[in-house]
Amino acid sequence: MIVSFLNHQFPISIDAVQFVNAFSQTPAFVQIGFFFLAWGLIWLPIAIPISIAVKWKPFNPLELHQKLPLVVSLYAIAPLILWGIARLKQVPFSTFGIHLHPHLFASAAIGFVIGTVGILILFGIETILGWIHWKSENWRKWLSASLPTLLLGIWIGFTEELVFRGFFFGQFGADFWTSAIVSSVVFALLHLIWEGKENIAQLPGLTLMGVVLCLAFIQNQSSIGLAWGLHAGWVWMIASLDAAEILQYEENAPEWFTGIDRKPLAGLLGLLFLLGTGLAIVLFI
Repeated sequence: MIVSFLNHQFPISIDAVQFVNAFSQTPAFVQIGFFFLAWGLIWLPIAIPISIAVKWKPFNPLELHQKLPLVVSLYAIAPLILWGIARLKQVPFSTFGIHLHPHLFASAAIGFVIGTVGILILFGIETILGWIHWKSENWRKWLSASLPTLLLGIWIGFTEELVFRGFFFGQFGADFWTSAIVSSVVFALLHLIWEGKENIAQLPGLTLMGVVLCLAFIQNQSSIGLAWGLHAGWVWMIASLDAAEILQYEENAPEWFTGIDRKPLAGLLGLLFLLGTGLAIVLFI
């Protein structure tokens, strides 16, 4: 009926209608590949002049002033492309884990609290063990960094959860572990674009982080709310503390345990933290 109507109103668009029908029937990996291809191709003409302006080359570590305009431009177009994918699949946008209901924001708030408290517990353990100390003179610096990093964390968390859990992971659905591992490995590898080889040590941690967020997505009835809050809380707390330079690692702090290059996801304690978070989600959420 819909096809007949479209043919009557727009007779030259028959190929487009056939494409829409065919796309909605393609395997999940084809639809996912189409999304990432479209995302990259649309972003490329925007990214090239920005990269030239900020003097950045792909796969090289980014300074903050280089990263922000690139991330803003990339993440701003992702929801628009997913909206187009939803139209092609002939499904509502809410299929990707966004239900505009108080439950979404309540779950995000719960996840945010769990995420921020979890990071504080992680650094608290390292403090008790004598591996880090807190620079009390930098608290004002932390307060000034808190709002911009909070907004950044909420936005990054929302976009990445929409793309990687709501869309990517959600396309497979039936086989949890295959879907979670594949989507999480891709999630981890794509971080190399921003950090280059400096990020290799974090790949296992980022992959495990992705799996934990997939668990949060499933436990939250296929809504991105809980995962979004967790992600935003982690990003905010780590980014704000880093920006304020409030943590000082002691020389005796073992990198293999606290994190290579002082990155929590590149150490054993960070991996244990993620496992504990995943276990808590399964048992108590």
